[in-house]
Amino acid sequence: MDVFFAILQVATLVLILALLYRPLGDYMARIYTSRKDLRVERGFYRVIGVDSSVEQTWKSYLRGVLAFSVVGVLLVYLLQRIQTVLPYSLGLPAVPEGLSFNTAASFVTNTNWQSYSPDVTMGYTVQMAGLAVQNFVSAAVGITIAVALIRGFTKRESSTIGNFWVDLTRGIVRLLLPLAVGGALVLIVSGVIQNFNGFTEITTLSGGLQNVPGGPVASQEVIKNLGTNGGGFFNANASHPFENPNAWTSLVQNVLMLMIPFALPRTFGRMVGNHKQGYAILAVMASIYIASFTALTLLELNGAGTAPELAGGAMEGKEQRFGIFASTLFTSTSTLTSTGAVNSMHDSNTALGGMMPMLNMMLGEVAPGGVGSGLYGMLVLAIIAVFVGGLLVGRTPEYLGKKIGPKEIKLASLYILVVPTIVLMGTALSFAIPAVRADVESTSIWNPGIHGLSEVLYAFTSAANNNGSAFAGLTANTPWLNTALGVAMLLGRFIPIVLVLALAGSLASQDKVPATAGTLPTHRPQFVGLLIGVTLIITALTYFPVLALGPLAEGLQ
Repeated sequence: MDVFFAILQVATLVLILALLYRPLGDYMARIYTSRKDLRVERGFYRVIGVDSSVEQTWKSYLRGVLAFSVVGVLLVYLLQRIQTVLPYSLGLPAVPEGLSFNTAASFVTNTNWQSYSPDVTMGYTVQMAGLAVQNFVSAAVGITIAVALIRGFTKRESSTIGNFWVDLTRGIVRLLLPLAVGGALVLIVSGVIQNFNGFTEITTLSGGLQNVPGGPVASQEVIKNLGTNGGGFFNANASHPFENPNAWTSLVQNVLMLMIPFALPRTFGRMVGNHKQGYAILAVMASIYIASFTALTLLELNGAGTAPELAGGAMEGKEQRFGIFASTLFTSTSTLTSTGAVNSMHDSNTALGGMMPMLNMMLGEVAPGGVGSGLYGMLVLAIIAVFVGGLLVGRTPEYLGKKIGPKEIKLASLYILVVPTIVLMGTALSFAIPAVRADVESTSIWNPGIHGLSEVLYAFTSAANNNGSAFAGLTANTPWLNTALGVAMLLGRFIPIVLVLALAGSLASQDKVPATAGTLPTHRPQFVGLLIGVTLIITALTYFPVLALGPLAEGLQ
């Protein structure tokens, strides 16, 4: 019966995503290609002094992204530091400096890593005016970067790639806000709470007293998933019954996490004028997603040991109301996107099962990845695959009519090297510096030895890839980890954005070259297979040594 309901849930998810693929993908393409502004958008442009008809060079576009993000970090930091004087603070104290920096960096970079218990740390004003706002704008920023890269392929001998402020505004007003309002209503009807009740004192079954927090949860829950953010209103995230009351809401949250990333290949295909190209990218994303979900589910169903065998699988850290299938589905979705939300504890997975969400992030979260970031990450990998394919068969390295020359390859190569460098350096420094290692091992790691290494590796993988999930056995609210992980989030977000926008500018400046007999077809199954191979091989060669020291070593014990 459990297998039947699992298959039904997966089939329902696939059906919903299939039904959304065309209309949502086409709608997003219209948003970013329309020449008409809505009245509310025109009003906003007048306030900030932007001419929506003027496009920007990639450097101007980048300056807009960075300036907007710096202001976001400062505002979120300030709100946390002055929490005591804000309305609806619930009597909570100001957030300490190190944690405020970490949280500000986390939410502005679409990571939503939380080194704290949200329901007893943040009042309603900080949650709504700071964190929830960043859930919208950081997601919109990711989509703008993907759209700018697509324009790089579509433009001919152009010095511009669009207008950041226009793309940002349209993404929020026309896409994220309407979907969030509708999604919040669905969650409220399904049992997710939405109130301003503060803390309510109740009497427990044992006769004791307990303060139960309330709050505007549904409105934040929907955008945390829709924007692939992931930061929960409660410490238990989506395993908390106020955030995720039942199996139906768990399925809805899976849909919310996947609907935009899986529809963006359709947007890509429509904007470049070739839907087959979009289907090829979709096929790569879907193939990796299915393989990862299947592997994680089998590892958890076949967990070794007496307890897993008696329970019919590795049930530690999982709830009876979800079980293994719904838990592994949610885990695969949240780590293959950049969401990082959890409805079970990743640290409680089997050793090899815990490696799977780590691998999902190490892939670059491109299957389907975060809103926008998944698509532009996959397109960078596609450029690498075109170059490799051209070398293998002696064909001209071209992608969508644009030549892939030394400049493009250098930018793409740097892109795939940046995040692994941050992950491995952060993990290494945590153990290589004597004072830091002593602090990490004594105050942060609950499970010393091999699993302790996995916990720290998972933390830096999550931070640099802007995911936000964690192995729960790591206490990260320390001076070193707050600072190091905050820096990893910022570098892991914005260095790739710089490289992608530079790549978009380089492509846009080229004229299109006609396809010839020597052009490598990039819409056929052979290229899909090549792109999957390139994605997996790059990850395997980069991370295998450290995985062999951590989860692989633990799993083979």
